Amino acid sequence: MRSLVIIGGGPRAAGLLERIAAQSPTLDLTVHVIDPYPPGAGRVWRHAQSPLLRMNSMAEDVTVFTDSSFDGDGPIRPGPSLSEWCDVDPTSFPSRQVQSGYLEWFFDHVRKSLPPNISVTVHPARALKVVGNWVWLDSGESLRADVLVLALGHLDAEPEPEHRKLAEHASEHGLVYVPPLYSADADLSEVAGDVVLRGFGLAFIDLMVLLTEGRGGRYVRSSGDLEYLPSGAEPTIYVGSRRGVPYHSKTSYRLQGKRPALPRFFTGPKPFSAEVWPLMAKEIAWGYYHELFTGHPGLVRLPFAEFEAAFAELPWYSDEMRALEARAVPDPADRIDFEKLDRPLEGLTFASAEDFQEYLRSYVGADVARRSDPRHSADLGAFLALLSVYGQLGASDGWWHGYFSYLASGPPPDRLEELLALSRAGIVRFLGADMWVEAVDGAFLAGSATTPEVVRANGLVEARLPTHSLSRTADPVLKSLRATGDIAEDPTGLVKVSADGRLINDRGVEDPVRFAVGPYTTGKSFAAFARPNTNAPAFRQNDVVARAILRTLGD
Repeated sequence: MRSLVIIGGGPRAAGLLERIAAQSPTLDLTVHVIDPYPPGAGRVWRHAQSPLLRMNSMAEDVTVFTDSSFDGDGPIRPGPSLSEWCDVDPTSFPSRQVQSGYLEWFFDHVRKSLPPNISVTVHPARALKVVGNWVWLDSGESLRADVLVLALGHLDAEPEPEHRKLAEHASEHGLVYVPPLYSADADLSEVAGDVVLRGFGLAFIDLMVLLTEGRGGRYVRSSGDLEYLPSGAEPTIYVGSRRGVPYHSKTSYRLQGKRPALPRFFTGPKPFSAEVWPLMAKEIAWGYYHELFTGHPGLVRLPFAEFEAAFAELPWYSDEMRALEARAVPDPADRIDFEKLDRPLEGLTFASAEDFQEYLRSYVGADVARRSDPRHSADLGAFLALLSVYGQLGASDGWWHGYFSYLASGPPPDRLEELLALSRAGIVRFLGADMWVEAVDGAFLAGSATTPEVVRANGLVEARLPTHSLSRTADPVLKSLRATGDIAEDPTGLVKVSADGRLINDRGVEDPVRFAVGPYTTGKSFAAFARPNTNAPAFRQNDVVARAILRTLGD
């Protein structure tokens, strides 16, 4: 009887098991799954979190199953999307607790689909270390692995020097400091008074919800506008970031024109670089203009075939491409501008903080309206092209992932309506772009390049996830492997793995029996589930790794 030990039982581990089951292996195999959290859901998607926290994906856009778009070597095994599984409005944004149920069901479904020669044992424990072929658990058990897979998911990191200093400052002066954490894990009980939230992405939205509705406030619709009725337990939240604006709202419409075959210009895998970006930009712009021309012919003044032929021949960053856009798309507002999208407050300053509050409320309101109006469905065309680029990209950097999330992975539109209501109620105040924070006697100061306002606060919350690197990992298994030289990191701190997921040690040698998958590795595919019909990178990666595991086990 051969043994496969998987450390981590979240959706990536479940997806890997599904691909193993799909191959119909014939060897006798015992699979051990180690995770203190429920199998399938894991830590991030566990049911035990606030019911107020929601997904930022529509129910119809979430699946854990392969479909006809899948081009891996393994067989296709279709199954229900989240909306089909729980029979909800396909365009709704379900709670994370609903997604937790879907993922737990998926794990159970996969377990039952395994042939009788394969058994699965779940160990509700934490793995403490790996020594040779043995895995040691905090339950006192030890497991021998013929093959070991690390499916650790999103990981915590030891505090960065800046965060240590800020925590020490808070302790010395009776202030509150919350370092980068997963929102559901953050202790917000002491957050009160004036508090600065540094970061304006999805972590901010979660924290905003927990500090307002989570403390008893509620929303009512009054004269068309959403109004927030405070409980009195909320802090005053001052928020800023590098961009100074929230992530763009998710779209709530479908394509109005023909769906393009993507990718067309950017075919990978290619690692992200300054040299590769123009080709990526051209691919995303192609998705945008394809939808603009085929879905909204009244907004353009060139025949699509003529535009397509010229577009295909021109570099994205060229005067000729700008001239083609101007000739074909009369309204500048209907042209795509990646640099303006990235830094919408660039060069803007305001004489007072109040002027900026009004401006940003108008900006956010316009974004919600645009993402809800099918007249702007070209934005969805760009989104689909973004996904195709993401699926083709090899190694990437922090800027690209942040830019992708900012454009394509923002909150549901009603969350931004809630942000506007909180702003009108004075609960949330916008600081601006290029935000700065300074620790001074008895307070945290914060400001930005956008307004002259300087805020004095008694709390600072880092509204972002931890930045993990192997050298600063808080994970005991990775620490144990690093101590023996059995694991190594690339220049960005990611755990090195081969194309089929094998660990690479500090001498550059591939491990014969140990694998790793997930966002902390160089083979990262951030989402363990995906939109249907997108040939998801994580599904393809799971297929490759599953087949390599079975070959290693001798199947």
